[in-house]
Amino acid sequence: MPQAFDIDPVRHYLLDLQDRICAALEAEDGETRFAEERWDRPAGGGGRSRVLQDGPVLEKAGVGFSHVMGDQMPPSATANRPELAGCHWQAMGVSLVIHPRNPFAPTSHANVRFFVAEKDGMAPVWWFGGGYDLTPYYGFTDDCRHWHRVAQSACAPFGDDLYPRLKQLCDDYFYIPHRQEARGIGGLFFDDLNDRDFATCFGLMRAVGDSYLDAYQPILARRKDTPYTEANRDWQEIRRGRYAEFNLVIDRGTHFGLQSNGRTESILMSLPPKVQWRYGHQPAAGSEEARLLSDFLPPRDWLNA
Repeated sequence: MPQAFDIDPVRHYLLDLQDRICAALEAEDGETRFAEERWDRPAGGGGRSRVLQDGPVLEKAGVGFSHVMGDQMPPSATANRPELAGCHWQAMGVSLVIHPRNPFAPTSHANVRFFVAEKDGMAPVWWFGGGYDLTPYYGFTDDCRHWHRVAQSACAPFGDDLYPRLKQLCDDYFYIPHRQEARGIGGLFFDDLNDRDFATCFGLMRAVGDSYLDAYQPILARRKDTPYTEANRDWQEIRRGRYAEFNLVIDRGTHFGLQSNGRTESILMSLPPKVQWRYGHQPAAGSEEARLLSDFLPPRDWLNA
């Protein structure tokens, strides 16, 4: 028997989540406000993109809601699920990337989404996906421990085994194979979630979405006023290059958006505003920059760090 689902409460939740996150980030920045652009997609659906730029705290922050649809699944979606080829589909979600100005404040990413695929002769297929991950430029054990403890608390009502599983999926996904390094210190990641009833899966997605601010806002508040030098900014921009490489080369969401004729400006609003690719750059041995690579990026148990 196909499982029943209801799109309307998911859409309502996602719109409210976007509002809440934007309000909290504006309060943290203190001066700058999100500019909103509502858009329609010729192939079906639309969304509202919100971007805050050039703030004293947030150099660039993008928080987007989209609800889009189409008649043919793009290759990025059918590569591992060929049975979905030819399906009519619709997808909705909130996706965000926050790039603070201060190099000691980490970049963060979060996404929660819902997907439905349908075609004649096949029961509708639905699933949830999402998660969040943290990309520091300088390592602080307290920040990493806090991030992962909030993530564990969000997962706890759904079983003790869930956090370790979603953490491992996150470590595996946010990895840059051509650099042989992680993008950051991980967090949570899940996709194709439909192994429980709709209400439980929706509850898990909400738990992840609702816990994002609890995970990130205290870290941003703690680091946003740390004094820094131009050398610190150089390192931040070099590491942002790794972030851009992952999003453009590896990220399935970016590929899906571009292959499904999505709105390019909204898809690529996740990219950082200033980036460097400095040929052959290596941090000095024993430096705080080198410690990021050796002590923080390799996956580890942050709950007990």
